[in-house]
Amino acid sequence: MATVCVVGAGVVGLTTATLLQEALPRASVTLIADKFGRDTTSDGAAGIFRPGLQFQGSSPQMTKQWLQDSFNYYQRLLSSPDAATAGVKHVTGYHFSSKYPKIVHNELMKPILEEYRECTPEELRQHGHKYGTFMKTLVTECRRYLPYLTRKFEAAGGVVVERHIDSLEELAGHYDVVCNCSGFGAKELCHDLTVTPIRGQVFKVHAPWIKNIYYEDYDTYIIPGFDHITLGGTRQFDSYNADINKYDALGIWERCLALVPSLMKAQVIQEWVGWRPYRPIVRVEKEVMTFDSGKTLKVVHNYGHGGYGVMTSPGTSMTAVQLVKDLLKDPRAKL
Repeated sequence: MATVCVVGAGVVGLTTATLLQEALPRASVTLIADKFGRDTTSDGAAGIFRPGLQFQGSSPQMTKQWLQDSFNYYQRLLSSPDAATAGVKHVTGYHFSSKYPKIVHNELMKPILEEYRECTPEELRQHGHKYGTFMKTLVTECRRYLPYLTRKFEAAGGVVVERHIDSLEELAGHYDVVCNCSGFGAKELCHDLTVTPIRGQVFKVHAPWIKNIYYEDYDTYIIPGFDHITLGGTRQFDSYNADINKYDALGIWERCLALVPSLMKAQVIQEWVGWRPYRPIVRVEKEVMTFDSGKTLKVVHNYGHGGYGVMTSPGTSMTAVQLVKDLLKDPRAKL
């Protein structure tokens, strides 16, 4: 029996773990992490399917494949009885600007979404903007989705271990292949200095009358989930500040209120800060690591998604799973 370990229990790790179980039903899959659920960066994500140009794979073709594979994955989940339990739903909404006509266009989204168009003159007049696009996309709310994936993983026989890993060498000799889905932790585990935090601060509010998503310019967004609305945000490169900043909070609130004035009646549930694990090129590749002790370890990396981990984790994880299968074909693996 092949033994596979996944390091990291954010959305990338959990997605990789469940897809491994589907692809390798006879394998033993273990998930190791020191943070779960509400303690992960994934928990604070709005989960909107809206790629930014900062998301880059190893090639333009790979980027497009990951996006399409991810969208197809969520579409299948949407058509299943598990959609609400998993926290996945369709949403519609707008991206507006009165200053930057090009910013409201997203060439990565256009070929994927079933509806993506210019706003009508009436829509622009109604919302008081010069430029805009309308989209029908989807949202994945991680406060439902992460527990859903965890239950699915454990029901299929997966083993969950709460443990801090200081070095991947600790796992050498115990597993045939390790999937490194450690997100920002990869900066230390892999000595990868290209992994950089992009600090995000948001509000989670109760405002059930808000049905549409709204974006304005770069960093103002209002995204409805199942149980709350996410108001954001910030995009602070190389910032390690994990505390709520009152000036950021004031700016977010004022911008969102100007965009949708009815938010004045919203009840604040939580203010949240997290570090998006950004890497210029998302790392999905296999490696045989050799340590000073002489030990070796077969590793498949899957990290560096920045603010797009929820959106793109199915696509990158499908690639990671194929790389695991390639490594397990090696005669040195214990099959």
